[in-house]
Amino acid sequence: PETTIPDRMQPHQPIMHWITRRQEAMLRQLIEWSNINTGSDNPRGIETLLAAVQTASFELGGAATLEPLPPVARIDDRGQTVERPLGPALRILKRPDAPRKIFLCIHSDTVYPKDSPFQSAELRPDGNLQGPGVADAKGGLIVMLNALAAFEQSPLAEKIGWEILINPDEEIGSPGSLDLLLAAAKRNQLGLLFETALSDGGIAERRKGAGNFSIVIHGRSAHTGRDFTSGRSAILAAAELTVALHDLNRTIPHVNVNVGSIDGGGPANVVPDLAICRVNVRTEEPQDESRLQTAIDQCIAKITQREGITAELNGRFHAAPKIPDAAGRDLLAAVVACGRELGLNISRRSVGGACDGNKLAAAGLPNVDTLGVRGGNSHSPQEFMVPASLTERAQLTALLLLNLASGDIHWPTI
Repeated sequence: PETTIPDRMQPHQPIMHWITRRQEAMLRQLIEWSNINTGSDNPRGIETLLAAVQTASFELGGAATLEPLPPVARIDDRGQTVERPLGPALRILKRPDAPRKIFLCIHSDTVYPKDSPFQSAELRPDGNLQGPGVADAKGGLIVMLNALAAFEQSPLAEKIGWEILINPDEEIGSPGSLDLLLAAAKRNQLGLLFETALSDGGIAERRKGAGNFSIVIHGRSAHTGRDFTSGRSAILAAAELTVALHDLNRTIPHVNVNVGSIDGGGPANVVPDLAICRVNVRTEEPQDESRLQTAIDQCIAKITQREGITAELNGRFHAAPKIPDAAGRDLLAAVVACGRELGLNISRRSVGGACDGNKLAAAGLPNVDTLGVRGGNSHSPQEFMVPASLTERAQLTALLLLNLASGDIHWPTI
């Protein structure tokens, strides 16, 4: 059925139609970019993608710079601290002296390494596009660039200065790009992030916090036949620690603690003297971090009471829970209102995942972080996106920018 176009939408119709005409080009570009492997541990692939993004962003007219990032420390499968190189970040800046400043951000990295069998995108019989990063978050990257290109066609664009950051390490907690994010939070007045939309096109209102930890456990090696009793099994200690950590899900409300892997061991006839537990945690309230830290320390202390067993905790909480303040709620409401003007019913819900929006909110920048495409099965070989959502979400972001520039969304209440 035909819908009535609100009066204030009438001047924006040519821009909305321009985005609609870009649909096929957006889809082709997404397939091309999805076929470039950009696993977090593949700096060269990230550089290749960013070169393509720079070419595509020429029409925006902003000043683009590549920002090299320092390597990040990690614990390898021998329990040693090693440095992991990161790809560069890409910043694009336009009208930095404008009175209204908006930060737009999305990551270039995916969770799929260079040797993953999941390396290319293809259209499925149901019409959806399946491929690495098509939803999380190269689809969002396409949406962001095309929404800005549409916005720049309006004379209203002169009223807003914007800054883009495309960072290469969000999937591992943004350890190298954190300083860039925090600096951008100080320079801008609101943030738009292009993580995957919720399955029905909704936006995330609250997010859980997150942390990643590696616990290196040392025991004592021994021959299982000749000297078994003198050995101290690090894997046994890791197993006991895994059970204790999992029990925290029961004893501390609203947190998630997951031991995702245990590395270590060797020949079956040798008592293993090394094990590494890889742990991911999620928190709901700010005070959960200290409670959970204390509980993890107690679990580690318990296993190290055994003679011959030592353990060292590495890692950190990298994202505080995202709980929107009044300005954040206003921004979310503005997105919902823009969706309504486009005939979209956009819901607002709490989600368990963390993203760079958590960090920006903690730094005081109100932001909405799920302006990317509709899709699902992220972080799996079944990752997909709905092609029609490229146009849908680009129009949503473009209209949001237009309404901010025109004053239809009042400034500086956001």
